[in-house]
Amino acid sequence: MPKPNLGRTLAIANPAAHGGRGAAAAERLHRFFASRSPFSTCYEYHLTAARGDGEQAARKSAGYDTVIVLGGDGIIHEVANGLMQIGRDGRPALAIIPFGSGNDFARTLGIPFNNVEAALARLADSEKSAIDVGRVNGTYFLETLSFGLDAAIALDTTDKRTRGTDEMGEQLYVTSGIKYMMSHSKGYACTFSFDGGPERHIRSLIFAIQNGPTYGGGFRICPHASPTDGLLDICYNVKLPTTPHMLLLFALARFGKHTGSSALAFARAAHIEIEYDEGGIPCQADGEEILGRRFAVDLLRAELDIYR
Repeated sequence: MPKPNLGRTLAIANPAAHGGRGAAAAERLHRFFASRSPFSTCYEYHLTAARGDGEQAARKSAGYDTVIVLGGDGIIHEVANGLMQIGRDGRPALAIIPFGSGNDFARTLGIPFNNVEAALARLADSEKSAIDVGRVNGTYFLETLSFGLDAAIALDTTDKRTRGTDEMGEQLYVTSGIKYMMSHSKGYACTFSFDGGPERHIRSLIFAIQNGPTYGGGFRICPHASPTDGLLDICYNVKLPTTPHMLLLFALARFGKHTGSSALAFARAAHIEIEYDEGGIPCQADGEEILGRRFAVDLLRAELDIYR
C-alpha cells in the first residue's frame, strides 16, 4: 500500500514543459490519478495555458490537501508563489513530478526528473515534511536567486527554452554563459549586508543566493545549501576574475570544486540586503526575472510542506 495519502488533490501540469514533451507526460499523470489511484481521495486536473496560469490556479487551491505540479522549475516556481498566498494553516502540501530542462529543485530533493513513472514511484515512498522558502521583494523562490552575470545567463536560458531549443540543462547554461561573459565582465557596483551586519561594497559579477545547492541545470554553486537548515547560502565575488578565470570557475562549479578560489567568498544568512548603484541589473528567482535596484531577501523557516 502506498505510504502517502494525498487527500483531496489538485494536479497542475504544464504541457509546454521540456520542449513540448510535457503534454504526453501530463496525460500519463492524468491517467494514473484518474484510474482511482490509492494516493488520493479526490482528484482534479488543471492544464496551464499561459504564463502565470499555474500561480493563479495554486492561489485558488485552498481546501485541497495537496497540489501536484508537473513541469520544470518555472511552473514549480509559479505554483509555489500561488501556494504562498494562502495562509499557513490552510496551505496545501506540494508534490512535484519534475519534467523540465534544468530541474534544479528536483535535484535538491533527490526526485527523479523527466520520468513520470519514476517520479510517481518516488512519491509512493515519500513522506511529507516542511522546507524553507526564500523571499525577495515579495516574490518567493525555492532554489535560487541571483544577480549580475549569473542572472543574465539564467534569464537567457529561460528565454531560449520559451522560444524552443534542443539544448538542455548544463549544455544550455554553458552556451548562454559564453555569450554573456564578455559583456558582463566589469560587474555592477553594489552595497550589501548579511543579517544586519556591516555593509560591504563590491563590483558584483557573481552573486548567488541559494536555498538548494544547484542552479543552471546542476551547477553546484553553493554545494552545502539545504532547504531545511534555516539559512540561505551565498556565493559572491570579492575580486573581478578575468574571462578565462570565469570560464574555469564555471567549469569547477559544475562539480562544486570552485569553493577554494580566492576570487570568491561564501556566507550563510537568513536576511540579505543588497542595493545596486544603477537600475536594470539582471536578477532572477528560480529562472524568472525580478526587477529592481534594491532587494530585501528573507528566509521563511519550514514554511511549505512538501512530499520528498
